[in-house]
Amino acid sequence: MNDFEVPEGIDVLRVFCGPDGRHGNALGVVRDGRRYPGNESRQALARKLGFSETVFVDDPERGTVDIRTPGLRLPFAGHPLVGAAWLLDLEVLELPVGDVTARQDGEFTWITARPEWAPPRTLERYASAAEVEALTEPPPGEGWLYVWAWEDEAAGRVRARAFPRRDDHIDEDEATGAAAMLLSAELGRALNITQGRGSQILTAPAPDGTMEVGGRVLLVVAS
Repeated sequence: MNDFEVPEGIDVLRVFCGPDGRHGNALGVVRDGRRYPGNESRQALARKLGFSETVFVDDPERGTVDIRTPGLRLPFAGHPLVGAAWLLDLEVLELPVGDVTARQDGEFTWITARPEWAPPRTLERYASAAEVEALTEPPPGEGWLYVWAWEDEAAGRVRARAFPRRDDHIDEDEATGAAAMLLSAELGRALNITQGRGSQILTAPAPDGTMEVGGRVLLVVAS
């Protein structure tokens, strides 16, 4: 969390929290997107907040949302959609790529989307979970990188970390639903992923090629 006061009208969540309620990826949600009507004002706020993503809600009834990183607009992202669905109690979210459905199941909020909607990521398998945890900085190279290793292959348990490497001051992404979708699609199975410092992401492929991604959401700052 940044050390400035969050502007009025913005909720701050943590999405994909661990079983103990800790960790998760910070998310800013602007409930009334009309307060930031243009591209420049939205990017300026996303930079100021400094979260990996900020969501602008353009129509709360239809679930129309606009997702921004500190440097660019995203057509799809997992943790902002899980967070927005939980906060606004939505069953459908409208995106440029298509409609994303959402549901609540106990302590978990799930979204259903298509893996091909996710921006490209390089998925790199490491030999052990210990090697993933030992990383102290983003591996060298360019482009968005998701490193992972099996913790328990039979049980579908994965250890992962994510490095955007896009020069927007986000060195590591704490929990990344889109990358979890891509990995689950590549492996063709449901996964229980521990990412970053201890965030938890669940995935479940469906026969029609869609993918469910789910996790816990906690409210940190209410607007």
